Amino acid sequence: MKKISFIAFAFLLAIAAQSKVTYKFRISLKDKKNTEYSLDKPQQFLSEKAILRRTKQKLAVDSTDLPVVGKYIKAIRGTGAEILVTSKWNNTVTVRCADSLLVNRIASLPFVSGAELVWMGQEQAVSTDAARKDTVTNKLEKTDNYYGKAFRQIEIHNGQKLHEAGFRGQGMTIAIIDGGFKNANQLKALKSMKLLGIHDFVKPKSDLFEENNHGMMVLSCMASNAPHSIVGTAPEASYWLLRSEDIDSENLVEQDYWSAAIEFADSVGVDVVNTSLGYRTFDDSSKNYTYQDLDGLKTMISRSAGMAANKGMIVVCSAGNEGRGSWKKITPPADAFNVITVAAIDSSLVLAPFSSIGNTTDNRVKPDVSAIGQKSVVLKTNGEVGTANGTSFSSPTFCGLVTCLWQSCPELTAKQVIELVRKSCNHSAFPDNIYGYGVPDVYKAYLSVHSEIANK
Repeated sequence: MKKISFIAFAFLLAIAAQSKVTYKFRISLKDKKNTEYSLDKPQQFLSEKAILRRTKQKLAVDSTDLPVVGKYIKAIRGTGAEILVTSKWNNTVTVRCADSLLVNRIASLPFVSGAELVWMGQEQAVSTDAARKDTVTNKLEKTDNYYGKAFRQIEIHNGQKLHEAGFRGQGMTIAIIDGGFKNANQLKALKSMKLLGIHDFVKPKSDLFEENNHGMMVLSCMASNAPHSIVGTAPEASYWLLRSEDIDSENLVEQDYWSAAIEFADSVGVDVVNTSLGYRTFDDSSKNYTYQDLDGLKTMISRSAGMAANKGMIVVCSAGNEGRGSWKKITPPADAFNVITVAAIDSSLVLAPFSSIGNTTDNRVKPDVSAIGQKSVVLKTNGEVGTANGTSFSSPTFCGLVTCLWQSCPELTAKQVIELVRKSCNHSAFPDNIYGYGVPDVYKAYLSVHSEIANK
């Protein structure tokens, strides 16, 4: 995290001051020395389920779990800045202000180590997508197959066999961090979904069910439960729907929102997180990433994603859709440590031409696995079944199956489940930077854990 160069920004900010521009800064803090919380009393800042998840996996509650120091937040607020989000894992506070020079006062505070401009512009009160109304018909065609047209994207992983064994996500909690869940509360195929709650980190007062349809389609890959029309990969799991993506712009601040979202997911006891988001280029091109940045540590979003396994969660993320362009590589957080990065293939198990490839800068195998992301079967905003292309959909399709797999072997840690998944793949002995370890077989993974069943 670099301290902002105010000389470099002086001319730009002087021009911006002529219009109604607001600024968002990521403030990095030096320590947590004055915390009002104690590691001996984690119930003060973590839910019972979050503590239990750590205890089961023998993971200690440490300083990264402690919230950002309240006195520091109060002092920053005292400068006149508005607090947007905080990140205890990264020890940062993200603020908004109308006067760019206010960050000078914040940077001079004794507990501040640096500040970075992460957003500058004119904000919209309502997203451009919220005004678009779609008619919900909820017309669901019946097929002969229980999973409807979604069967193939489950069958390639033997997911139906895991479901038949009784593991459909019951008792497991999934968080989806995305850009909006338009009409998800009106769709018949999602009517039986166990929704635990919603949270918008971008525009807290907006309606998540009016904001963009991307998250809804992602959700439908897992939570749909309309037999013979569309059944997802974890139809009986419980869900948190979290928004971190600002669809109206592309700026670093979205990673601050994402980090706040995954920390929220951790605190309420989520088991598995799906994120079908990736970042490479920004409205401010000076912030664009290079290949050298794909080390799992450079970007805030990758650091936070990698931290999740240390808290006992599994993160499943999309590899990215850069295959046809000049970049071609995965996009953060797909480069994170200890996450399952998912490439996209078609129904014939051939790589989709848009799917991003690896490896990481430090030569770790990425992507990790492959799942159907070309002509993925999803719900449309009108409630009907359609198809969509993208690693955005291969990721949740497999995320639901990982959740069911973990349900079947709750004694395993998050990192053990990730390794189990890799070993179950059809290319596990010779992974590459295109398909990763290949197509996982979750029923094979299940049997390998429950060997007494396999030997019957």
